[in-house]
Amino acid sequence: MLKILTAGESHGKALVAVIEGFPAGVPIDREQINEALKKRQQGYGRGKRMAIESDEIEILSGLRGGFTLGSPIAFTIANRDYENWQRVMDPEAGDLEEKVVTKVRPGHGDLAGVLKYGFDDARNVLERASARETALQVAVGDFCRQLLTHFGIRSYSHVTAIGGQIVPKDRNPLGQSLETFAEDSREIAGELGEEQENIRRREIRDAYLDQVDQSPVRCGEEESEKAMMNAIDQATRDGDSLGGVFEVIVENLPVGLGSYVQSYHKLDGRLAGALMAMQSVKAVEIGEGFPVTEKPGSRVHDEIYYNEARGYYRKTNRAGGIEGGMSNGEPLMIRCGVKPIPTLRKPLNTVDIRTKKPGKASKERSDHCAVPSASLVGEAIALIEVTKSFLTSYGQDSLEKMVSRWKNNG
Repeated sequence: MLKILTAGESHGKALVAVIEGFPAGVPIDREQINEALKKRQQGYGRGKRMAIESDEIEILSGLRGGFTLGSPIAFTIANRDYENWQRVMDPEAGDLEEKVVTKVRPGHGDLAGVLKYGFDDARNVLERASARETALQVAVGDFCRQLLTHFGIRSYSHVTAIGGQIVPKDRNPLGQSLETFAEDSREIAGELGEEQENIRRREIRDAYLDQVDQSPVRCGEEESEKAMMNAIDQATRDGDSLGGVFEVIVENLPVGLGSYVQSYHKLDGRLAGALMAMQSVKAVEIGEGFPVTEKPGSRVHDEIYYNEARGYYRKTNRAGGIEGGMSNGEPLMIRCGVKPIPTLRKPLNTVDIRTKKPGKASKERSDHCAVPSASLVGEAIALIEVTKSFLTSYGQDSLEKMVSRWKNNG
């Protein structure tokens, strides 16, 4: 079983991760991981902290000559801002009365954390609860990406809404495989044939993904991108923050990842739990999600077809690639709702936990919108959970053994 342990505070010396149960013999490109970390730090609406940090991993154990050993992988990501916080955050000599946070922030874990652990300073909570920890998730997710690539598994993420500015469904070729695109494809297939249809769909999707990677808000639709950026600009002027929605797609999963035999083995349950545990995520949908509650079953479930060339297949993917807690061979489609960041330049009302008097919430350096980077974090978390189920099905001793088992099952 793949296990991941993380440690570190937002302004501490470093972030630390240990990956246990990762198979041996997997070639790892450290620069690819650093590139993923760099992407996480970008995005329209990010705060000044991103100008200070330049995240890179230092691998401490679990690799030799660029290949994994099967032993625990340990790595760190240094916090460059630590030199400005050492007096406060030194593990042994930190000044406990400097930069104290007593005016707890609505929307953060500040108040619940100080009440749970008996603190009188919310800094002890916010340093660990901070989304700075997501840098580790992105790095671990890229270890998983580099493993899954050997099995043809690919993933993508993009932003579909920020601050109420939404990409229209008919302009989202990634999410359209749920229903709209599949319905259109029936007509295309009749005119062009199935092979040409698939080529056309791939071209449309690849062009959209190129736009996503170039977009400051990770949106591939030009008009929506501009509207999102304008909304972020307005929130910045207002001293406010914005949330939004991102989608994650994972393709080429084998049938049967996860299981129906126990609830804790179900792939959708594992994905939903892991993504809901991500900072600021307040909703997770798989496939069509909530809209299925408004439709009859005949417009919800994906009919099954078969031919010798393709085997079993669907013409729609409203289930989002999961049925009965298991992957069904269709693309995995996940959508996450991200709340606005609670740290505001114009703080909300709160109470001082030491004096119990009303006041305005404490301010920490923060973003105005983190939805674009959240899409990359969510993609990494999805890859981690997919990898856990993949290793359960195909073993985890070594890449060589996994490939052999995968080919035999295929």
